[in-house]
Amino acid sequence: MATASLAAAPKQTLYVRNLEERTKKKELRESLYQLFSQFGQVIDVVALKTMKMRGQAFVVFSDVSAAALAMRSLQGFPLYDKPMSIAYAKTQGNAVRVVSGKMLRRKGAAAGDGDSDSDGEGGALKRTHDGDGELGAKRMRENEEENEDEDANVVLFVSQLPDTETEESLATLFGQYDGFKDVRVVPGRSDIAFVEYDTTTEAGKARSLLNGFQISPGRAISVEFAKKA
Repeated sequence: MATASLAAAPKQTLYVRNLEERTKKKELRESLYQLFSQFGQVIDVVALKTMKMRGQAFVVFSDVSAAALAMRSLQGFPLYDKPMSIAYAKTQGNAVRVVSGKMLRRKGAAAGDGDSDSDGEGGALKRTHDGDGELGAKRMRENEEENEDEDANVVLFVSQLPDTETEESLATLFGQYDGFKDVRVVPGRSDIAFVEYDTTTEAGKARSLLNGFQISPGRAISVEFAKKA
């Protein structure tokens, strides 16, 4: 009788599924980086638009504890209105090997290598790192278009929120400014939220007007551009 396969052991790499397939690769990677980097140092984000890997991505942290915290906190988080499904990846990928000094690049490795998995998940991760050569957020930033302010972003990261603040009240506060699109809260973290605008100019205006805003007596919120991938 067949036995159920064991869940992957805790790792620095998270395997994220049920992502919006229509989102552009660059935008998806940025959104994942912004979201997951609040829980620790993200050293790589891999998102492919191939038929086999649509709606899936890998997020690599610098340590296992940060990956575990992110998985617990973001499991089911509605990114682009679709609840994410997060698990530990079956393999680590080359980004982790580079950081740990254990990188072993093998071009033309034979099919059925011990590092790859029959369902393609682990193999896809290894091939992505080998093929793209993207080894962390620094390289990802270098590949982006340099056509706007270095720190500007359409997404704002809001912190130091009181426990009583709700998604609806945040939408009312930030929605008074042109270009407002959406508020995204993080399950289990009532003190932070993400607010998105149509353009970086509109986001910048809201940031300048609301950073330091006294949302309650003696409680000023912090509003900054969310980190870019």
